[in-house]
Amino acid sequence: MCGATYPNGFIASGVSCGVKKNGEMDLALIVCETKAAAAGIFTKNIVEGHSLALSKKNIKKGYAKAVVINSGNANACLGKRGIDDALNMANLVAEKCDVKSEEVLTASTGVIGVPLDMKKIEAGIINAYKNLSSDGLSAAKAIMTTDTHPKTAETKIIIDGEEIRIGGMAKGSGMIHPDMATMISIITTDAKLNPKALNDALKISADKTFNRISVDGDTSVCDKVLLLASGLKGKEIKENTDEFDVFLNGLINVSKKLAKMLAADGEGATKLLTIKVINAKHERDARLISSAIAKSPLCKTAAFGKDANWGRLLTAAGYSGAKFNPEKVNIFIGNVMVCKDGGGLMFDEEAALKVLEKDEVEYIIDLQEGSESDVMWSCDLTYDYVRINGEYRT
Repeated sequence: MCGATYPNGFIASGVSCGVKKNGEMDLALIVCETKAAAAGIFTKNIVEGHSLALSKKNIKKGYAKAVVINSGNANACLGKRGIDDALNMANLVAEKCDVKSEEVLTASTGVIGVPLDMKKIEAGIINAYKNLSSDGLSAAKAIMTTDTHPKTAETKIIIDGEEIRIGGMAKGSGMIHPDMATMISIITTDAKLNPKALNDALKISADKTFNRISVDGDTSVCDKVLLLASGLKGKEIKENTDEFDVFLNGLINVSKKLAKMLAADGEGATKLLTIKVINAKHERDARLISSAIAKSPLCKTAAFGKDANWGRLLTAAGYSGAKFNPEKVNIFIGNVMVCKDGGGLMFDEEAALKVLEKDEVEYIIDLQEGSESDVMWSCDLTYDYVRINGEYRT
């Protein structure tokens, strides 16, 4: 058991149905044995994929029994054909699982504007249903696009002496930026929460995790985070209680693990970047600065080149829209101070290089003006990012 099948009540599978040309797995199915409370957060791009739009519609009732996801083809920008194909996916799963069509959530990811081959999708759903099991790894593999590896995470929490499990899987490598971007994540739990409490927990968690990552500043049209609760363990967890806080911390734990995996696996990336802005007067200013640095091509290429070019960090902060005094800013690369009070200083270039050679690099921008802070996770920008995206459809 791992990822989405780690909590009690969930089974899943991943299969190849031929949507991807290379024969890799490309269809995932997750099924809950109960009528799970469900919540979702969706891309803010006003262009919406058809599978995403159907999920947004179906999840409004607050419950779901199954999630079906295909990769390699986004089912987006196809008019009535795309709408019908999303409905057909839901109907096919509903028929196999003996549930209502509106209890099925759909997702697609891949190339935009290419119709699904529904014969292949139908065969894939039949095969996926036959292969449902407690092993969640195949489902995590089946939702990958340019990801280099599957992404799963799990945690346990204890509430009133009873073990509650939370698990999840995610995909995403490029077109990653706050407000979901090209990512899909399915998180499950065996905790018992009503849909409103579940939705509130997901919003808080996503804001601290999935909405704190950026690979390239782009956001796509098909992407979402879904949270399903089977309710098989423990008493109902209500909002504004200690139990809710414990659950929320567990959800943030899983979401943060997945979010950092997404950032670290950015297309062509060689290192994970953690950008911390501290001692800001206002949280908004800290967030604007961390976001600007996270998506700056110059900051990201400097990280790839192992160049301690702190001036790029300060410059990005300056155009971010944040209000701060540049003459107070201290900047650290790891534990090496490279800028003091907004100006250059003689620092140990070799020590900075050793930090930049690591797989994980931390930038700290200290505004010295207050007590607010923010963090973003990003990655370096490499030659391979251009190659992968330049050849995406070929």
